[in-house]
Amino acid sequence: MQITIDDTLSLRAISLEDAEAVFTLTDASRPYLRQWLPWLDMTQKTEDTITYIQGCLQGHTAKSSLSLVILSHQQIVGIAGFNSINYHNKIATIGYWLSEDAQGRGIMTKTVQALLHYAFKDLQLHKVEIRAATGNAPSRAIPERLGFTQEGTIRAAEWLYDHYVDHVVYGLLEEEWTTLE
Repeated sequence: MQITIDDTLSLRAISLEDAEAVFTLTDASRPYLRQWLPWLDMTQKTEDTITYIQGCLQGHTAKSSLSLVILSHQQIVGIAGFNSINYHNKIATIGYWLSEDAQGRGIMTKTVQALLHYAFKDLQLHKVEIRAATGNAPSRAIPERLGFTQEGTIRAAEWLYDHYVDHVVYGLLEEEWTTLE
């Protein structure tokens, strides 16, 4: 599966062949990503990324998630997709991360816009959610910029190495997206 966003940006389903590139990118951005992602300490070698990708592929097969690599100028710069897809309730949750050197160019905003289009047009979902730690301003800026509604805060939603962080939950309904598009 591939989604073309523009001349330089696209999304592609993650594959085992991406393991080395994804691990190298993760390792290069480790201090930056570790601020908000709880799995960095468990990703110490390429084999750890292979295990992660195998889990992604199982989610694809089960149709319960969809993980995509973000390609900028044909280079992997991050991961985005649906951490969960609930077809019964027609709700998906978007998750994403971007390497430190790819920040500030609108890549993630365009990526999430493409995921919204896919969710509402192709998957025929009713709602998309994004959850972000309350202190993670760059991550929270994406749903805020794209017209999501802040629905609430989940206290102690995630253990982040040595402390809990609260999550803000954002939601966008299909009919709201239609008026924004």
